[in-house]
Amino acid sequence: MKKLLATTCLAAGLLGLGSAASAAECGDVTIANMNWQSAEVLASVDKFILTEGYGCDAELVVGDTVPSITSMIEKGEPDIAPEGWVDLLPDVVNRGLEEGKLVGAAVALSDGAVQGWWVPKYIVDANPAIKTIDDVLKHKELFPDPEDPSKGAVFNGPQGWGGTVVTTQLYKAYGAEAAGFTLVDTGSAAGLDGSIAKAYERKQGWVGYYWAPTALLGKYEMVKLEHGVPHDAAEWKRCNTVADCPDPKKNDWPRDKVQTLVTKTFADRAGPVMDYLNTRAWSNDTVNKLMAWMTDNQASGDEGAKHFLEENPDIWTKWVSPEVAEKVKAAL
Repeated sequence: MKKLLATTCLAAGLLGLGSAASAAECGDVTIANMNWQSAEVLASVDKFILTEGYGCDAELVVGDTVPSITSMIEKGEPDIAPEGWVDLLPDVVNRGLEEGKLVGAAVALSDGAVQGWWVPKYIVDANPAIKTIDDVLKHKELFPDPEDPSKGAVFNGPQGWGGTVVTTQLYKAYGAEAAGFTLVDTGSAAGLDGSIAKAYERKQGWVGYYWAPTALLGKYEMVKLEHGVPHDAAEWKRCNTVADCPDPKKNDWPRDKVQTLVTKTFADRAGPVMDYLNTRAWSNDTVNKLMAWMTDNQASGDEGAKHFLEENPDIWTKWVSPEVAEKVKAAL
């Protein structure tokens, strides 16, 4: 086998030797496969491109934000966390970066993870003056409460979510109750999704908490409301995120930074793979549509990755060299 490989490389010339060297440098790679849809499909995209394009022996390993990133710092494995929600554990990530255990690669979501209050696009199309939360609160007739149509409704997430706490505090801060709106507890993620689907299918008004990237926003076109004020980090920490704080102020909802993290040991040996990981990023719109396709087709992360690579060469070929792109295309 060694003689055959040597003969092949000699026949292929220096280019072949370079490719073999790249594959040897890459070697075994472990990729954290987080337990939510957007992270799962990104991990599968990375596995396919690293395996087929760079000759790595890439493997997905079960992961989640806190245990995976902590393990990368303390144990040096897994090698890659494709979708690291770094704002969820800033102290841990910063320690890893400062101690030289972690390397920050591309921001995986180019426009950041987004949370806030949303309305259906058809509402904005029919009422172009509606841009902010305050604009919505002037028009309770457009967002009727299902239980009492004389009032408007703001739909909240289930208890236990951080976004539910913030929405409750913003409901107070913007004076939604005085504007004639009730705050609706949807009870569960399914209840929240169902309220949007029901409104959309009936072309009714809806306003409430949601986030991206999600499959639902790939299926139903929604518009995120502006908050009308800049983000005040101190106020956000003091009151907007604290359930029992009595005097919340209007505030803008910050975007979460979602970044690819790599162990320093892998980054040092990764060669051209790091060029890919430092470049690879996609938008919420791309991910929303991909997840909507996955949900409709009950597709796995691997199936979603292949669908993305087949349907979006205009996006992913910019992440890699032409030679790598041809190898990936040939493997699809």
